[in-house]
Amino acid sequence: MNQQPDDFEDDGRVICDMNVEGMPWHQDRASRKVAPSGQQSRLRGDPITKPELRRYTWYALLAGLAIVAVFAIVWILFTLFATQVWFR
Repeated sequence: MNQQPDDFEDDGRVICDMNVEGMPWHQDRASRKVAPSGQQSRLRGDPITKPELRRYTWYALLAGLAIVAVFAIVWILFTLFATQVWFR
């Protein structure tokens, strides 16, 4: 039999991740990630510090207030349009 030489070279890229939950070889993404400094990453479930919690809470509050402001402005503009233009 003539066998042609195998020119395949594995470059390490992942085309389709076969790490499926429920399979015996499944690994959590959190357990596979390592911080650049060599320490375990934040994904391992380390609790966040109080300043981080305050900052996250503040930004979530600001995001909610921004959404409420947009809806309030739209409602005010609609009311002005309805009373000044539409119902005349």
